[in-house]
Amino acid sequence: MTNDNTDFLMQLEAIIDTAIDGILTIDTRGNVERMNPAAANLFGYHTDEVQGNNIKMLMPEPYHSEHDGYLHRYNTTKVPHIIGIGREVKGKRKNGEVFPFRLAVSEVILNDRIIYTGVIHDLTEVKNAEQQIRELNKNLEHTVSQRTYELEKTVNKLLSTNRAYESEILERKITEQKLKDSEEELTRSLSKEKELNEMKSRFVSMASHEFRTPLTSILSSAAIIGRYDKEGQQDKREKHVNRIKSSVANLTGILNDFLSLSKLEEGRVEVNLAELNLDLLCQEIIEDTKQLLKSDQKIIHKVHGDDPHVIVDERILRNVIFNLISNAIKYSNKDISCDIYFEEDHFELVVKDHGIGIPLEDQKHLFTRFFRADNVTNIQGTGLGLNIVKRYVEILGGKIRFESEHEAGTSFFVTIPYIKI
Repeated sequence: MTNDNTDFLMQLEAIIDTAIDGILTIDTRGNVERMNPAAANLFGYHTDEVQGNNIKMLMPEPYHSEHDGYLHRYNTTKVPHIIGIGREVKGKRKNGEVFPFRLAVSEVILNDRIIYTGVIHDLTEVKNAEQQIRELNKNLEHTVSQRTYELEKTVNKLLSTNRAYESEILERKITEQKLKDSEEELTRSLSKEKELNEMKSRFVSMASHEFRTPLTSILSSAAIIGRYDKEGQQDKREKHVNRIKSSVANLTGILNDFLSLSKLEEGRVEVNLAELNLDLLCQEIIEDTKQLLKSDQKIIHKVHGDDPHVIVDERILRNVIFNLISNAIKYSNKDISCDIYFEEDHFELVVKDHGIGIPLEDQKHLFTRFFRADNVTNIQGTGLGLNIVKRYVEILGGKIRFESEHEAGTSFFVTIPYIKI
């Protein structure tokens, strides 16, 4: 052997002996021919305890029992399972401890024979690290699961608390709304009570005045009639009898206004629909109001349109028409017109006078209870008629409006829907 070959072999041996990974060689029967210090330390043997013995002494079961068969099969078929491939396997130390390592086996042909070289890389630390990682992952998963559970509990508790707060807030809002409603209702009741008290005061004041005048007239006329007991004084007696009748009619009208207002306030007005000839109703009312007409004063009645038969509440409509005509008579010295216009789905009643009219500044209060315009303070009246008329018209589903000019007269327009016969 040349010096170069000798140097090369010495270098190779030095490399093998100082390699970090374990290196060993076996023959075709599996006997260990050489084992470097790293491999000996890895398995816990001295090299002379292993060299010359079968490699399977370093293997745990089932590798220990299977190795001879595997080596024989490869020598026969050359189909590799580890040789030329490498894989992760387990080794058995002298003390019986089993450990993982990476084994890379290569086939080496030396002139007339074959040997197998195995390079062993210890995976103990890697496996321990992997195990630690698995443990850490497991602990982390447990911690995450625990924290998630605790977070869910906290969130659920917060949600429960929020729901409780929401329920409490809702109850508080409901209570506040009830208190507000109660306060508003109390305010309305107090306002209503105040209004009723004012109405009572105004009623007493107005009634004492309105009743006193016709009663005084009745008493004086009754006293005077007793003096006209001779023949030829019939005209004078008739004059005072008519004054008494007029005063009684005036009192009856006042009482009817009070009774109507009372029923309206208490909601006791019932609507009874029935077939009615509106033209005949107007004629009857005009006949009833003739005794109220002033000298040379007359009512002109006209019907415009189709057959005047409608379905409506006669009592309520009679009250409306009577009130408007009697007002026109009261506040005018000229002729009065009462016209009825029949349209497709409603009829319109128009009562027009040429009297004193309504001052512009008073027109906005016209339908207010007890209101009387400044220019009618010397004319008897309760100030209830038009308020009652408006409410009756609305009960029938209709509307009322007016046009008036001071000292030129007033026109009232009542529109009421109806069912034509």
